[in-house]
Amino acid sequence: MITGLALSRVAFGLTAFLLLAVVSSQEKCSNTCIAQNCNSLGIRYGKYCGIGYFGCPGEPPCDDLDACCMTHDNCVDLKGMTYVNCHKQFKRCVNKLSKSIKHSNGQKIGFSTQCPYSLVIPTVFNGMDYGIFFSGIGNIFNPPVLGSVPVVEVDLARSYISIDCGIPPYDTPEDTMTNINYVSDEAFITTGVNFNVSEEYGYPKNPVLLSTLAEVRAFPQGNRNCYTLKLSRGKDHLYLIRASFMYGNYDGKKALPEFDLYVNVNFWSTVKFKNASDQVTKEILSFAESDTIYVCLVNKGKGTPFISGLELRPVNSSIYGTEFGRNVSLVLYRRWDIGYLNGTGRYQDDRFDRIWSPYSSNISWNSIITSGYIDVFQNGYCPPDEVIKTAAAPENVDDPLELFWTSDDPNVRFYAYLYFAELETLEKNETRKIKILWNGSPVSETSFEPSSKYSTTFSNPRAFTGKDHWISIQKTVDSTLPPILNAIEIFTAQSLDEFSTTIEDIHAIESIKSTYKVNKVWSGDPCSPRLFPWEGVGCSDNNNNHQIKSLNLSSSGLLGPIVLAFRNLSLLESLDLSNNDLQQNVPEFLADLKHLKVLNLKGNNFTGFIPKSLMKKLKAGLLTLSADEQNLCNSCQDKKKKKSMVVPIAVAASVIVLVVVLVIIWIILRQRKKGAYSGPLLPSGKRRFTYNEVSSITNNFNKVIGKGGFGIVYLGSLEDGTKIAVKMINDSSLAKPKGTSSSSSSRASNQFQVEARELDGVVDPLLRGDFSQDSAWKFVDVAMSCVRDKGSNRPTMNQIVAELKQCLAAELDREPQSQ
Repeated sequence: MITGLALSRVAFGLTAFLLLAVVSSQEKCSNTCIAQNCNSLGIRYGKYCGIGYFGCPGEPPCDDLDACCMTHDNCVDLKGMTYVNCHKQFKRCVNKLSKSIKHSNGQKIGFSTQCPYSLVIPTVFNGMDYGIFFSGIGNIFNPPVLGSVPVVEVDLARSYISIDCGIPPYDTPEDTMTNINYVSDEAFITTGVNFNVSEEYGYPKNPVLLSTLAEVRAFPQGNRNCYTLKLSRGKDHLYLIRASFMYGNYDGKKALPEFDLYVNVNFWSTVKFKNASDQVTKEILSFAESDTIYVCLVNKGKGTPFISGLELRPVNSSIYGTEFGRNVSLVLYRRWDIGYLNGTGRYQDDRFDRIWSPYSSNISWNSIITSGYIDVFQNGYCPPDEVIKTAAAPENVDDPLELFWTSDDPNVRFYAYLYFAELETLEKNETRKIKILWNGSPVSETSFEPSSKYSTTFSNPRAFTGKDHWISIQKTVDSTLPPILNAIEIFTAQSLDEFSTTIEDIHAIESIKSTYKVNKVWSGDPCSPRLFPWEGVGCSDNNNNHQIKSLNLSSSGLLGPIVLAFRNLSLLESLDLSNNDLQQNVPEFLADLKHLKVLNLKGNNFTGFIPKSLMKKLKAGLLTLSADEQNLCNSCQDKKKKKSMVVPIAVAASVIVLVVVLVIIWIILRQRKKGAYSGPLLPSGKRRFTYNEVSSITNNFNKVIGKGGFGIVYLGSLEDGTKIAVKMINDSSLAKPKGTSSSSSSRASNQFQVEARELDGVVDPLLRGDFSQDSAWKFVDVAMSCVRDKGSNRPTMNQIVAELKQCLAAELDREPQSQ
């Protein structure tokens, strides 16, 4: 026959084997869901331990397993552990659930009565069911009673964030009370300065000082500095957030600061100090709307904000309920261990790592303590053994247990969560029935009897308000024993009034921040709280999620191209990127910002031109654009190029014509010098005419046959009847403009003589001065008129040709100085 001891050894051996087998076959998931209503520590009198679905939190099997466990426990409470149908009923429930789960490895949900004391993991077996076997073992022998078991569930511990603010990045101090390792805050915030508390408040003069209070991180820059906490469990879960502070005269100023705390965009609490050694702890329960929680310190002008420690703990999302659901956060007011005898107030087996303070009262209460097992996992609140195994009762059986406190604000909404467990073994004729009153109103509709097997938590379904508060725990008329209370938590409801920035804008601005390494105090939500937006960021002011409307990054040291993240700021109206070192082309996607009205790109190193799509908006009056001259839009540059090309083309054409004319003149002159001239039109030899003779030849200048730049051409007839053309060359056509005085003419003549000498330096030396000065200067005048700045002042090609013909005619009419 197998003895109880031998059988227990077999049970433990099999359990160890099975758990090792499970570890090797587990799916890789950073989080494990363990059903809250199933036992998860030690040997539980044959009840199952570690029931769970090895998946990720939030998957439906977690809730379904809770229902199976509750069904089993209710059956056992009524029928006892020896009632086999309880186990069969539980087995059917789990098997049914297993069939509905399509597990990737073909594993099924399993269960066991044994768990190692140092580790708790869900037991998942490959097609094996040991429930009845282990429940039988649990009934054969009487297991030892467990006290406080130093266990933190692996799943929950991995989700803890424990930050010792102000320590070097390589330090990882361990809390001796909880065995929790803390890390530096370097990975959670980029602003702030580290300090040690002064010697008179630190080690070694204060040997009992918590390690998290010996250093601080202070924030002298910026109105709002935020820690960024990435959540391994993700959004839609409840989290406990705790911040701790001790001034300790870290800055040597002996000036106690006062500042505000925010969680995400909503106010949490104001931090004040009584003295330099005052240790202040703030705690809040809040649902996560995203996979990130921001904890922000806000400077309100009463001293530099600082922080000593910051912690985050995941909490069962089904507890700490209110009638407002997830629309409020719960700020801790008090958490009292009513029956406290000794201890630190912080216990390793508290899965939510709460801090329980002893309740001090002038009223003398009796303390009750038990060493028996109390199931704390029945309703999910899971108080630690040290807390639930002690209670207080009034000395007089008929007296109530009463708690009092006063609120400064009568509009504050209070919620209380009261913990009960029967710690005494009652005789058959003894009963303990309790009712709870708050300011005279019942918290629960009916009275109840605390269970000796598991803890029970009661809370008010609706908030209580007012200045004075009074909770009275009374026995009923038919109760033979006085009321008891094990513990209580009191919270205030904090409304979530502020709207956050849209997730798209947050991702966009965070991308811009990280890409350019923006050197500004940018942390937390960009737009909210409304009084503390990011520097240079302007936001929409409406009754829904905020969006960024303006962004001023002028002189911010931006380097590189304009990144695509700007396009995701869909409501952006004004963008100032001036005076940076932005490079490459101005991107086309800026035109996709439908609401963009102001764009400043001056003072950068862009290449290329402003996109035509942006210039189109500029011309339509939809955009005010500032940019450097070299980056003005391509279309505008094209127009400028077209206009600027007119002058060189005109000059080139004129030069070509002039060259052609010069070549013609040169050829004629060469022919003249070589005697190529066939014969004179007039008799050879010089013949001079007096003015009277010319007047007679032209019949007193009677008939005009042409006009040129040098004068009028008249028809004449010689004595032998030869028809000739007589051109009257005026001084006014050469040196004296019409309407000028004689003195002006004299000056013009002097000027002409000077210019004539200069003209010798540009005329072909082969001519040896044998050319008409008047004709040459007229030629130069024509050339210069072709290069005037304004096109309207330049002659047409027809005019140029006419003038040049006159120059040529004058030269041909001139008698050469040599042959």
